[in-house]
Amino acid sequence: MSAARETSFFYRVRRRLTAGGGRLGTNVWPVVQTSVAASVAYFLATVVLGNEQPFFAPIAAVISLGLTLGQRGRRTVEVVLGVAIGLLIADLVVSVIGVGTVQIGVVVALAMAAAVFFSERNLFVNQAAISAILVIVLQPPDASFSPDRFLNALVGGAVALAINHLFPINPERLVERTARPIFDELAAVLEEVAAALEGGDLEGARRALLRARDIDERVRAFNESLTAGYETARLSPTRRRSLEHLEFYSNASLRVELVVINVRVLARGAANAVRRGDAIPPVLPEAVRDLSRAVRSLADFLERPGPPDEARRYALEAAREATEILKERHDLATSVLVGQIRSAAVDLLRSTGMDQATALQALEEAAGRASEIG
Repeated sequence: MSAARETSFFYRVRRRLTAGGGRLGTNVWPVVQTSVAASVAYFLATVVLGNEQPFFAPIAAVISLGLTLGQRGRRTVEVVLGVAIGLLIADLVVSVIGVGTVQIGVVVALAMAAAVFFSERNLFVNQAAISAILVIVLQPPDASFSPDRFLNALVGGAVALAINHLFPINPERLVERTARPIFDELAAVLEEVAAALEGGDLEGARRALLRARDIDERVRAFNESLTAGYETARLSPTRRRSLEHLEFYSNASLRVELVVINVRVLARGAANAVRRGDAIPPVLPEAVRDLSRAVRSLADFLERPGPPDEARRYALEAAREATEILKERHDLATSVLVGQIRSAAVDLLRSTGMDQATALQALEEAAGRASEIG
């Protein structure tokens, strides 16, 4: 294995281990919530309803909560209604044609068709089919219709909602835990890009580009946690005070996605410049480092809302330094790199609460118009 491939291999292993640890840390409380809900649902269905095999109760609780934190209330309703439709169809069909291989196909088709008639949401339709299958597989041929399975699902869904609202996740901490890795990785990528430009390190530039491409997965996790955080804060009385803090992240979320795109394009442009052996102006790596400092300052601002002066200062300094290069260099490659730094600076400014016009005005006051300078 060559040195470059070995480095890439160990980087991928380290990245996967880090990502796995991050996911585990983020989902510890949802795992606890779900396991407790399953146990409580099974206990209630056994003791209160007197069922000997209340398997639908813990199943409904697990599906209602699961690891996808958003829209838990809607998922609970879909589970309960899906179970109801599936059980009704299955019990009617079994009472007429009995159980067997062919009957499974018939029951699944009818249950899914009935569910699709009301809604095409995957969870709703699939739950109807699964419930129907369980009836066919587990129900004795001579058994009659029983409401126990539906009541079990109702118990599981109710327990899931109660656990979710009485012992909710901390929405601010959830969002912070998924947002911070984005900023840390963005800053690290920018620092690696700066080092690659400064030292003409092609392998470092390529590694930075790979890391930039991997940030998209973190952005998706952040958006999911933001949705879940809003749902928890709105529905849980003990967490409603978090709504104001979440608004900071919500306002910044779209701009952060654009920063990620700009950094990825910047990393690609840097890798191409290093590969071609372009002469890199000394001030360019420093401008990229200032972007990194702006990203870290933005993360601190979002976690502890206050004056965003530091994030704005670094973003504007990065744009000013990059724009200065255009006074002496007008080639396409340099213009692309400068343009990405300026675009990222604008998006960082907007992430701190500036509107588009104000951000552009601040940029032009600090750095001037790139078209006029170039």
